[in-house]
Amino acid sequence: MILKTWRKAALVLYAATQFTKSGFMEHAKKFREGDMKIRLDGKNCLVTGANSGIGFATAEGLATRGATVYMLCRNKERGEAALNQIRSKTGNANVHLEICDLSSISEVKSFASKFTSREKPLHVLVNNAGLLERKHVTTAEGLELNFAVNVAATYFLTELVMPLLEKAAPDARVITVSSGGMYAEPLNKDLQFNDGKFNGKQQFSRNKRVQVAVTEWWSEKYRDKGVGFYSMHPGLVDTPGVAKSLPESSEKLSGHLRSNEEGADTVIWLALQPKEKLGTGAFYFDRAEAPKHLKFAGTVESHAQIHSIVDNIRSICGLPLAANI
Repeated sequence: MILKTWRKAALVLYAATQFTKSGFMEHAKKFREGDMKIRLDGKNCLVTGANSGIGFATAEGLATRGATVYMLCRNKERGEAALNQIRSKTGNANVHLEICDLSSISEVKSFASKFTSREKPLHVLVNNAGLLERKHVTTAEGLELNFAVNVAATYFLTELVMPLLEKAAPDARVITVSSGGMYAEPLNKDLQFNDGKFNGKQQFSRNKRVQVAVTEWWSEKYRDKGVGFYSMHPGLVDTPGVAKSLPESSEKLSGHLRSNEEGADTVIWLALQPKEKLGTGAFYFDRAEAPKHLKFAGTVESHAQIHSIVDNIRSICGLPLAANI
């Protein structure tokens, strides 16, 4: 209990000084302007949750730099509106809409089968889609909703498009958008929050910790495939998701939250940089490698559980155990 209290207090202090708009402005003083002038012409990028927030800003930023962008969205109407806006704003006609409900394992599988059948190399996969559902909701497939979107879909989609990423090697990369909230939680085998009273905010933080640990796992498992794996967190961003899921925080921090473009800045930066400048498996924040654990938080040792956690996720997704791949 003391350790849990310490983690929360340390995170609040860290977030207040670093994660807000003022933190971004301070860090931006060290940004190199040339880093963002790299072009992506001829490269294929897939961005999940691309119709609003950080995903929309990411898709727009990649399209601006000449990439062929595939926007993966759940809602066709909102997706089409976002697609038309990006095409109009960037002048890039090579922006396409893909529809998939990431809370459904079967839909992820169906989408990936269709997408991979095109056999086009995939240079950048941005696992951006995320969800913070405060209430306990179970999907039609029997999965806790936050876990289904944040963990199962992120893992399953990445595994299923690996053949396309390998086609783009050695320049291929996977960028997973985590959250600073993960600092408050160690890795936990209770993936679907079956133990104790359900807490949506805590489950979200647990999910985001899994994403960071899975990124480490991928970087080790596929180290010889020519694919780089990176996780990052965008800071406190004024997204529609935050306003809906955390209205009290959104109101309290009004005027201090980052814009969607500021939240997407490091995602785009990771997509553009030569891979030799980046550390596969690393965690990034504001264009720099960041620690994965707060001091004295007792979360480091928990990452040793990732192999059994990955096997659990693979079983849920109907994949063979990791030892068999």
